[in-house]
Formats: sequence, structure tokens, C-alpha cells
Amino acid sequence: MLGLLTLFLFQSNAYAYVPLDRIVAVVNDDVIMQSELEKKIRTVSGQLQQQGSQLPPASILERQVLDKMVQNRIQLQIAERTGVKVSDEMLNRTISNIASENKVSLTQFREILEEDGYNYEQFREDIRNEITLSQLRKRQVENRIVVTEKEIDNFLANQEFQGTTQTEIQISHILLALPSEATSDEIAQVRQVANQVREDLLSGADFANTAKTVSDGGNAENGGDLGWRKQEDIPSLFADYIPDMKQGDISELIQSPSGFHIITIADIKSDDKNIVQQTHARHILIKPDDLITSQQARVKAGQLKARIENGDDFALLAKGNSDDPGSAIKGGDLGWQTPGALVPEFQKVMDSMEPGNVSKPFKTDYGWHILEVLDRREHDNSESVKRGKARFAIRNRKLEEAMQNWTRQLRDEAYVEYRLDEV
Repeated sequence: MLGLLTLFLFQSNAYAYVPLDRIVAVVNDDVIMQSELEKKIRTVSGQLQQQGSQLPPASILERQVLDKMVQNRIQLQIAERTGVKVSDEMLNRTISNIASENKVSLTQFREILEEDGYNYEQFREDIRNEITLSQLRKRQVENRIVVTEKEIDNFLANQEFQGTTQTEIQISHILLALPSEATSDEIAQVRQVANQVREDLLSGADFANTAKTVSDGGNAENGGDLGWRKQEDIPSLFADYIPDMKQGDISELIQSPSGFHIITIADIKSDDKNIVQQTHARHILIKPDDLITSQQARVKAGQLKARIENGDDFALLAKGNSDDPGSAIKGGDLGWQTPGALVPEFQKVMDSMEPGNVSKPFKTDYGWHILEVLDRREHDNSESVKRGKARFAIRNRKLEEAMQNWTRQLRDEAYVEYRLDEV
């Protein structure tokens, strides 16, 4: 009896020293617990250390991570309400791809995770959430971004006028955020802090370390790095300041509804001409369906290959047999193809062939193909690349602004209560 009582007292004392989990944020009808926050902080800290980045002070990192968790929690709630779901099949395929990229089997990948202290089932749910957020953002924001040919023409003309066609700029950014519907006193207080940060930078403070420590921007963990950008890819808020800046310059304070921004040009580089080897090819596709199995499609492709070898015209056979409607009407002609434009399996076979040769039947996700390489040429693809980059840049500029507005709107419409400072 005494032994049982002693054990009970020992357990009671032990439990007394175990810190209880607590709520650190309320997000609509959901909560974020201290244990979740600490786990996420450990993950982010590990990632930053692995990158060789300097960690910001613990209190700042804690707030940055919690802000990101709140943002993601709001979006996951929206995804649930709007029916955005990730199937187990898609999840399994994504995790298999991650394992393949790391050159290990799925079983080995799971063992590595568990050896590093990660719960595999929790890892699966984290990946599911990442995919869910990506799909939601595509549906709510990305798929609504439209870039017209006229916009591309205008941006390229503006590039030529400014003489920046071949220039890319690496920009770093610090944001001192304002509360929603900030009062004049709050604006003045944040402006004072921003001015002091700018003075420190002008006096030689390291921009990246300062960004990690004080910035409220989404890139704070990366030292405020916004990446390499063409002139047309610079956020419109900063576009008027960049032309007058040189590498290493610190901008004046730039005010927006989000707060006060400070930018610097971290680096500048120029592009060269883009010469590529293009291939002119044609093909015949036999696609399996409800009436023809994959094996039957392969056999049919082999029979067509034999007929071509016996003198039948490739173009006529393509018009009468190919299941690729876009090229069949042109005798299977795919035109001049730039590397990367076709699926990898098709590209690999095409690259291995000499002009004038017809391939054996081979399979891609589309079905069974026979392919003839007609010719090859060296081609200056600069104009196409330039327009492609312009389209990408314009879209990114629009997307960045749309994403900020969308995130801000969701945050303003949500009920969020922080309890970090509660004991």
C-alpha cells in the first residue's frame, strides 16, 4: 500500500513539472497550439541553419512563424469550405516523386524521415496541406491572371526604351508592416522605426541580417531576397525607384497600405543570346482506349512502321491513322521543336535519332508513337525566350499583387486572436 502511494505521489509531482499545452492563436473556429508552433519553429530553424542563414531573435522568429501558420490556417479553412480536396492517389504520387528526386525508394524515404525524428503520417498530412493550399491559390488567384499579347508588346517596348532588355536585377526588401486601418499615431510610430532601420543600413548594417531580424515581409526568412527580376518583373510599387538606383544603394522609405518598404539592389547581371538546336519531326500516335488495349496499340504502331519501311507514305499514314488531331491533319508534322517543349520520353527518343530515321514504336503517357526526324538546325530563340520571359514576368507581377490583396482580404475577414503573450 505504501509503495502504491509513493508511486502515486511521484507521478503527481512529475506531472506537475510537465508544461501544459496552450492556445497561442485563435483562427475563426479553430486554434493553434503552442506545441504546433514549437514544432514548426524547429522545422523552420533547421531549414535556415541548413541553408547557412543567420537565425533572427527567437521572439521575432516565433512571431513570423505564427503569422505564417495563421495565414495558412485561414486558407485551409477556405479550402475545406469550397471543396478543395487532395486524393490519396495524388498524395501518394507526390510523395513518390519526392522520394525519386532524392534518389531513394519510398520505403527508404520513410525510414530516413523516421530516423530524423519525423512522423511519417504527419509528414503525409503536411504534404497534403501544401498541395491543398497550392490548389486553392490556383483556383482563387492564379487561374484568374491573364496576360495579353498587347501587354507583352508594351513591356518589351518599354524595355527597349529604357535600355534594360538584357538586364536582370536581384532585389532585396524589408517591410515594416502597418496594422489594418492604422491610426495616424500608429503610422508615425512605424515610420520612426523604419527611418531608424534605414539609417542603420546606410551606416553599413547588413541588409539580409536586418531583414531577417525586423522585416514583416514574406521573404524575411531569406534575408528579404525577392530573386532575380527583369525590369518588367519588378513590383509596380518599386518600379519608379529602381532606374535611379545602383548596386548596393538603399532606397528611401516607400509607403503603401501594407506599411513602409526599404529595397536595395543586391546584384545585376546581363543575359546572352539564346541559341538552341531545334528538331523538325513528325509522328503517328496510336492511343489506347475502351476499344484498343495498350498492347494492341503497340502492335498497330509496329505495323505502320513496317509499312513505312516498305515504302508507304508517312504523311498519308499519319492522316489516316494518327490519334493526335493537331498533327494528323498535317501528316503528323510537329514543326520545329525547341528542347523542353515535348514530354521527356518523346524528347529523349527524338534527341537520339539522326535525320531521316524512323523510330521503333515507343510509349509515353499519350500512347504509342512512331517518330521520324526530318531535320535539325541551330536557331536563335532569343525573341521567343524574351517574349516568354516577359509573359512570365508580367504574370508574376500581377500574381504577386493579386496574392497580396487576396491574403490581406482573407486576413481582414477572419477572426484572429493572438495569445502569445498570455502566461
